[in-house]
Amino acid sequence: MRLINYFISYFLLSISWLFISNNSVAQSKGVFFQDIKSEVPLPVEAGKNVIKLFVSKGSITAVTPTGVFRLVDGAWSRSKQGAGWITATQDMQGTVWLATSKSVHSEKDGQGVEQPPISKKETITSLFWEGTERLFLGTTSGLYIWEGSWKRFPGIKAAQVTSFAKDAANRLYVATTQGLWRREGQKWVNLDETIMAVGNDEKYYALATTNQNKDLIFSSPVSVACIAEDGDHWVATGANGLPYGPVTMIRSGANSLWMGTDKGAIKKDKGWHYYQGKRWLPNDHINDILILDSLRVWIATPAGVVQIEQRAMTLEQKADSIEKVIALRHNRRGLINRSILKVPGDVSSSYSQNEDNDGLWTACYLAAECFRYAVTKDSEAKANAIRTFEALERLETVTGMSGYPARSYASATDVITESQSPHPKKWHLSADGKWYWLDDTSSDEITGHLFVLPLFFDLVADTEQKENTKLLIQRIADHIVDNNNYLIDLDGKPTRWGVWHPDSLNDSPNWMYERGLNSLQILSFMKTALHFTGDQKYEKHYQYLVNQHGYAQNAVQAKKFGPYETSHSDDILNFFPYYNLLRYTQNDPNRELYVKSLTRSWNGVRGDHMPVWNVFASALLSQDCDLDIALEEIQQYPLDLVSWTMENSHRWDLPKDPLVSRQGKAQSTRPIPTPESNISRWNTNPKQLDAGSGGQSEDSGSYYLFAYWMGRYFGYWE
Repeated sequence: MRLINYFISYFLLSISWLFISNNSVAQSKGVFFQDIKSEVPLPVEAGKNVIKLFVSKGSITAVTPTGVFRLVDGAWSRSKQGAGWITATQDMQGTVWLATSKSVHSEKDGQGVEQPPISKKETITSLFWEGTERLFLGTTSGLYIWEGSWKRFPGIKAAQVTSFAKDAANRLYVATTQGLWRREGQKWVNLDETIMAVGNDEKYYALATTNQNKDLIFSSPVSVACIAEDGDHWVATGANGLPYGPVTMIRSGANSLWMGTDKGAIKKDKGWHYYQGKRWLPNDHINDILILDSLRVWIATPAGVVQIEQRAMTLEQKADSIEKVIALRHNRRGLINRSILKVPGDVSSSYSQNEDNDGLWTACYLAAECFRYAVTKDSEAKANAIRTFEALERLETVTGMSGYPARSYASATDVITESQSPHPKKWHLSADGKWYWLDDTSSDEITGHLFVLPLFFDLVADTEQKENTKLLIQRIADHIVDNNNYLIDLDGKPTRWGVWHPDSLNDSPNWMYERGLNSLQILSFMKTALHFTGDQKYEKHYQYLVNQHGYAQNAVQAKKFGPYETSHSDDILNFFPYYNLLRYTQNDPNRELYVKSLTRSWNGVRGDHMPVWNVFASALLSQDCDLDIALEEIQQYPLDLVSWTMENSHRWDLPKDPLVSRQGKAQSTRPIPTPESNISRWNTNPKQLDAGSGGQSEDSGSYYLFAYWMGRYFGYWE
């Protein structure tokens, strides 16, 4: 049934293509094309190691070391058995010709050629039929031609033959490790002896034709290049966008080139796209690529075949699919966070467990649902928002301490996971014995709560919920004010990060990093509490911090970056406070400082291409803060939310930063493209070259939902 679905999908995509002729038209209608990977099931007897893929007369052919297999009407059949096939080609009639290391065979019994007179030291590397009478055979040390009998081509000696191509002018090209050869008429020329660039090192690995076979594409050790019929040649190296190489195969489509390497696949259309790692491939070594149409390719590797499809969808459809994932695997008693995978990469093995910052991540999901409901009035969005608000309420009520929300909670019957933080955190049983809760609450949780509670109040809550929201804001603010700008834990001491006291922020070297950040936070907290309660004690406290301790001036430099240690994990704690602070200080004389602070923070993160901060800055500064980049990023955000290990340190196109990251890891000077990097984008370094957890967890996708629905709320897309 899954195989039949491929052909049904192809038919539906063909129909949709009649209505969506190209990306520009599609995007003008709110539609874009999402890359989606799916595994291609193969017959058991074929194994996984597909070495060649062909298409002919409505069928797809897969060649493995054990035989030739054809997919017709959704079912596989085997037309040739064998053992040890290492390469293959297809003639003009669609017949497959196979080679072992020493011999050549047709898939049709009784049809064949004499065995080539290759030496014991030679191994067959490539095959190519020209017409019906001439077969070219490349080896590790030469070229043989069959025309009723075998002849060795005398020009290529002691060179490996890697690829063949024939252009529209009937010129044959042969790629070798000692030059690029061209046969025109009866004359053979080694172009490296006449015209090719020295930098190619006389080594060529892959050939293909494009532009109605008028142009030749070839790969060399450090480049992919085009010999164009009209003279508009081009060369691409790492500096021009080529992600990696050498490219060992090239396949030409109507609007794109696909390339294979020993570490991933590459697509070149208007830009460059790199598919590497288990998000996209079962194995990084590319054996072959088959372009089925303008939207689908099959990629063969030693560990199986995958289809990468460009599926037309809207951003809202993507959001809906992520909501389904959250409902299935990421709702733990109302708290929303990532899930753990018992079997790496297998989402069916998913389970949820408590994490140290469940409160913050749950607040992020609530924000997304608030914006979603405000835009759509969808009853599901409202129900999700109310459920999630109640989880935030429970984080505070479960501790038994007014205004002190826990980091996380679990039912008394749940298995709880001890915190792995270097700062000790303990679980406590609630007074009613029904819940466990985690202490040492951070500024992360307080910032998340006091950012999102006003959103829930304004956009979702009914009369009773508004009152409960207001009281929760008041209790949290009171806790901080009444405890002298500290968050006081069950033991009567401040938590590790719940500190907003002037003595620490202004006078302690240990708090230099948080001086501007935490000053910004507490000023936002006070203005938020004042807005909802009208109680002037919060204004008085705000004025005390501003006038006697310079917190408004501190806030100007909330974001630390550049020569300082850059913490991406604190960007949430940096940006969230701006939202309510700027909404509730319309007539405040210090507002200009807060606008200056946000402008500075935005400039500090602008090069990260994190769409949620582009949206924040655009909305609060009333200007376009790279919304085109934000849109591109959320369009590219992958639907596979598994935290696969994504390696990019080997790439040619990413400039390496001589400065390592905060964690001491190698990073690029620019962000890694979203589909090619770690799935978690909230609090991670988007420029870190190697990231991910080997498929051990699945993200909730809240990052996408937040950026998308907030952008929708402010009218930036769709």
